[in-house]
Amino acid sequence: MADDDLRLDEFAPDEGALPDAHHEEKSATDLAPVFDVPVAISAVLGRSTMSVAQLLQLNQGSVLELDRKVGEAIDIYVNNRLVARGEVVIVDERLGVTMTEIIKDGDAQG
Repeated sequence: MADDDLRLDEFAPDEGALPDAHHEEKSATDLAPVFDVPVAISAVLGRSTMSVAQLLQLNQGSVLELDRKVGEAIDIYVNNRLVARGEVVIVDERLGVTMTEIIKDGDAQG
């Protein structure tokens, strides 16, 4: 073996390893480098499927039936990924959304 070659046993067990989330406390300031990264947020009231012929028949005043019932939670997406569910609210004469449930990885059934 050449002098420049390294062997795995020459490294300490944790050297070069990523920090373990369970051993270090994280704070919002750790995320500072990504604070200015833009994200797209969507609040989806519901969905509907139709043919192109049905779509072409829509005009002003047409009613589009969605797959949700009144009072049912809406889906909140960040960059096309389901992250929460919520309710529509009115804030200063504008529509808003209040989050009622945060969706964890693996819990999304969107």
